[in-house]
Amino acid sequence: MTWVNAIIQGLLTGGLYALFACGLSLMFGVMKVVNLAHGDLAVVGGYVAVGIITVTHIPVLWSFVIVVPVMAVIGYALQRTLIQSALNRGVLTTLIVTLGLSMVIENALLEFFSANTRGIGAGMTLVTGSFRIGSQIELPYLLLLIFAIAVAVLLGLQYFLSQSSYGRLIRAVADDKEAAQLSGADYRHVFGIAAALALGTVALGGIAYGMYQSLDPTAGTDTILLFAFVAVVIGGLGSLWGTLAGGIVLGVAQQIGAQVNLSDELLAGYLVFLLVLVLRPQGLFTRRASS
Repeated sequence: MTWVNAIIQGLLTGGLYALFACGLSLMFGVMKVVNLAHGDLAVVGGYVAVGIITVTHIPVLWSFVIVVPVMAVIGYALQRTLIQSALNRGVLTTLIVTLGLSMVIENALLEFFSANTRGIGAGMTLVTGSFRIGSQIELPYLLLLIFAIAVAVLLGLQYFLSQSSYGRLIRAVADDKEAAQLSGADYRHVFGIAAALALGTVALGGIAYGMYQSLDPTAGTDTILLFAFVAVVIGGLGSLWGTLAGGIVLGVAQQIGAQVNLSDELLAGYLVFLLVLVLRPQGLFTRRASS
C-alpha cells in the first residue's frame, strides 16, 4: 500500500506541475517562444498574492481574483514590448532576452524581499489537512484542489481555443501568421492575448506553489522552470493536455524514486525525462496547443 500511496501522491503532484507547464506550452505552441523567465514570473505571481493578502486581508483562495488579471496584463505588456521586439530579431534572441528577464526578476526579488522564504496560507486546514482511505493511502486536501484546478484550467483553455472567436484567431495565427495578417488579423495583438493567458495560468501555479511549499526568489529558476520544462517535453511541446500527462509522469517518477531512496526523488524524475528524450523525443503527445 505504501507504493500505491506514492503513486497517488505523484499523480496529484502532477496537477501542480501541469499548472507550471501549461503557460510555457501555450507560448511555445502559439509563438514558438521558450520563455526562460516563466518560473520567475510564477514566483512574482506568488509574491503579488502574499502582498495582496497582507494588505487587504482577503481570504487566501480569493487572492487569485486579483492576481490572475494583474499577471495577465503584465503578460500582454511583456509580449507587446520586450518579447515581440526579440521575436522580430529571431527565436534565439527570445531565449537571450527571457534569460535576461529571469535574472532581472530574481535579483529584484532578492533586493526587495531578501532571500527569506514566504508561505501562503500557512496553518490553514486546506494546506495541512488530508483524509485517509484505509491505513496507508493519504489524500492531501491541497493537492486534490490543485489537481482539480489544473484540469479545470486545461478544460477552459481547450474550450477557449476551440470554441471562441479569439481562440480560433489564436490558432489561425499560430498556423500561419502571415496569412492571418493578410486576412486583417493583428498577430502581435493575438500573441499578446496568448501571453496574457499564459501568465494568468502561471500566476495560479505561483500561488499553488506558495501554498504547497514556500516561495523564495530563486525558486522560479531552481524548481518551477525546470519542472515545467520537463513536464512540457515529456508531454509534447505545445500540447496542453500533454502538460498534464507530463506532469503526472514526472510526479509519479519522483515519488517512486523517493520510495527507493529519499535522495533519489529528483534523480528519478530526470531519468524518466532522459528516457523519454531517447525513446520518444517528440513527447507523449505531439498535437500542438493551436491545433
